[in-house]
Parts: sequence; structure tokens; C-alpha cells
Amino acid sequence: MFGILKNKKIIISAGASGIGWATAKVCLSKGATVFISDIDKKFLKKVKKNPLNNKRLFSYECDASNENDVKNLFKQISKKTKKIDALINNVGIAGPTGTIEKLKSKDWEETLKVNVISHFYYSKLAIPMLKKNKGGSIINLSSGAGIMGFPLRSPYAASKWAVVGVTKTLALELGKFKIRVNAICPGTIKGDRMVRVIRDKAKFLKISKKTIEKEFLSMASMGNWIYEDDIGKMCSFLISDDSARISGQIIGVDGNAIRLD
Repeated sequence: MFGILKNKKIIISAGASGIGWATAKVCLSKGATVFISDIDKKFLKKVKKNPLNNKRLFSYECDASNENDVKNLFKQISKKTKKIDALINNVGIAGPTGTIEKLKSKDWEETLKVNVISHFYYSKLAIPMLKKNKGGSIINLSSGAGIMGFPLRSPYAASKWAVVGVTKTLALELGKFKIRVNAICPGTIKGDRMVRVIRDKAKFLKISKKTIEKEFLSMASMGNWIYEDDIGKMCSFLISDDSARISGQIIGVDGNAIRLD
């Protein structure tokens, strides 16, 4: 319903495509003003063509794993607003596929830099803006891999478990400021990232992509894909006043995923 997020100001990392853009569109449809950052110039160009751009939608190029880039991003956003209602730490990469002894150190390090340390950069700068707002919401994107083991994806799993730890800790630190912190664990999302994950796992195991896809869908009791706007709708709820007493929670939007093997 339009208006449920009216006048709320939201920052979304990696917001020009995938879950980030789906979430931005949900929030915009409910009346929010949205500031998105992304490293991908191609997707940012598409966003800039949106009729709401420069009215309630503002987009910026930013490498979320580069602290100076993130500092510059917040300087630009601060010219538009001094306080925000929500931060969505959405940025993340799939990381490499393989058994741990065959993975490269640089791939491990990159996965942790993008999936964990970027959340620190954004949260550190967003928290003062949330405090000026006298409350708000931080939403971190974790994964089913953040609450279960995930064979062949150890750096990704490590990063997503770390996100859960940060979420629980920030919820304790920020509760007295009426800032709520929650994590969402998406299930098997229909989209380009899962296409690549399925391709890489099929290649590593030397079996068909169709077999891998069926295995992924069988991991949840509902046996179906999760869609990007399912995550956007949960983010919208966690930003809205309807979730005013919800903090420190790890929320699965995954069709009841029970395994990742």
C-alpha cells in the first residue's frame, strides 16, 4: 500500500540490480526516498532512466569494498539529507566454488572484504544518521549459508555467518537508540547469481546443471524458487513502523530451507 514508507529515507548498497534493485522498487512503491549505490555502471545507467530518479531515487557509483569510496558516497548523500530511516547492507558476492584446499587465498579475502567488511564501512557511517533520526532500521543480507554449512562454498558461508554475528551484536549496541538491526537469510533466489552458482557447481562436480538446480530446489520444504521482490517485501516490513519491536532477529525468506548440501 502506497504511503507505508512515506517520507522514509533508505540507503541500499548494491542497489542497481538483483535483490537491491527489487528492494528499491518495493520501497519506492510505498513512498520512500531511496539512495542506492553500486559498482556496476551498466546497471546504474538503467537506474538513471527511471522517472523517479532525482525526485525520490538517487543513485551513486561506489565500490563498497573501498572505504574511501564509501566515505565519498556518504558525503554525497549528506548533501541531500542529514538523517536516514534505514540502511540495507545488501552488497555481496558469491565467491569461489571448490573444496577448501583448492581455493585461492585472494578469492577468500575478496569474499570477506565485499561480504563483511563493506557492511562495517556502511554501518559505521549510517549509524550517526540513524541516531539523528532518533531511531530506524539496519537490515543485513545474510543467507541460509549463514546458519548452515554450505559444501564447496566455505568463504561465502564464513562471510554470511559473520553477518549474523555482526547483526546480533549491533542489535545489542544500538537498541538504546531505538535502532533495530535484523538479518534476512534469502533462500534459492531466481536470478543471474544462482545461474552462475549452479554452473560452477555443475562444472566442479561434473554433473548437469539441471541436476544441480533440482538439488537446490529440494533443499526447502516448499520446493520452489524465492524471488527477489520477496526479499524486498521483507525489507519493507522491517523498515516500517509495523516492525517497531523486532530486532536482533535472523529471518529466513527461503521456503523453509532445511539443508544446503
